[in-house]
Amino acid sequence: YIDEVDKIATASNFGGRDVSGRGVQTTLLKLMEETEVTLRNPFDIQSQMQAMFEMTRGKAPTKDSVNTRHILFIVSGAFSGLDKIVNRRLRQGAIGFGAESREIVDETELLTRASTQDFIEFGFEAEFIGRLPVRVVCQPLEAGDLFEIMKNSEGSLIRQYEREFEAFGIRAEFDDDALHRIAELAAAEKTGARGLMTVGEKLLRDFKFELPGTAVTELKIDGALIDDPAASLEKYRAAAAASPGDAKTVAELGAFRRQFFDEHGVQLAFDPEAVVAIGRLAEQRRQSALAVCQDLFRDYQFGLRLIQKNTGQKSFTLPKAAIDDPDRHLSGLVVASYSEFSKESSTSARPPETEPRAIDRDADLPPEPRGEGPDDPPAGSFA
Repeated sequence: YIDEVDKIATASNFGGRDVSGRGVQTTLLKLMEETEVTLRNPFDIQSQMQAMFEMTRGKAPTKDSVNTRHILFIVSGAFSGLDKIVNRRLRQGAIGFGAESREIVDETELLTRASTQDFIEFGFEAEFIGRLPVRVVCQPLEAGDLFEIMKNSEGSLIRQYEREFEAFGIRAEFDDDALHRIAELAAAEKTGARGLMTVGEKLLRDFKFELPGTAVTELKIDGALIDDPAASLEKYRAAAAASPGDAKTVAELGAFRRQFFDEHGVQLAFDPEAVVAIGRLAEQRRQSALAVCQDLFRDYQFGLRLIQKNTGQKSFTLPKAAIDDPDRHLSGLVVASYSEFSKESSTSARPPETEPRAIDRDADLPPEPRGEGPDDPPAGSFA
């Protein structure tokens, strides 16, 4: 598959040395017909060294090659300006008495009428375009297509923005009205799905830089925000200034707890003193509470998993001591879990205690020897 093939087209009035147009097309001609293509370039240093090593081992240099007979070549491109060439040809053909002249405005319709001569005039060699007999015109993406891409695609732009805001403890929510507005603006860009990123950054760039570190915990992207992003941002600024800093800390701690549980399967909680300590530490470091927790507890999952394995404990409440000295607090928890684990192991391995058995003197004595007289049969025989 070769993309941007229209960039190797050479205009007919092009003069001078050509290093990217005609020469590339001529080289591709050899690949697009049935031929043997060597995989090693004799002028490549690596290929020369490989050949030298093979000669030192007493072997003749191998000639690795591949046959292009069963290789399908697919090329694509935007072909900007080809529609004008087609339109000019169609209008020239309509000149004369009784001819019906109709100007075609739709670019897609013009491209469907492109002929081989139009591609040659565009800048392709006749031999090159002749090896591309099947030509398909792709329809441009409309607003409805872009809306479906944002809603259902795997690498949706909406999911990317949600993750970016979630990293700072902000829950971003897009409603369908906003998505339709974004799709319409992106369709007007006429750059396909790339227009979604252009429109999204234009609308949400200021929100991404100004809301983190404030008391804002939720961001709702609706039609009003799309119509006037500056006014919506000002409302969020005012709400953040009126909110206490503790609310922001609690929200970011909640984001960290969700992130820790999703990644490691361990539930965390913070007591009130720990929340206050994290808020003060965030102010000292000039960081968000989420960033402080990610730094303090970056290796906690290993110790907590070990404790979970020893004791079966699934949730942990971190006190202020865990904020002051995270490593020491975790070490104490691990040691305590091993002590509890050893106690449970010794209890389960000890045999169950039973009531003392009464001593029966007669039962504990060995049996009396049976006398063997001359008239008694020997032991083990039949009388």
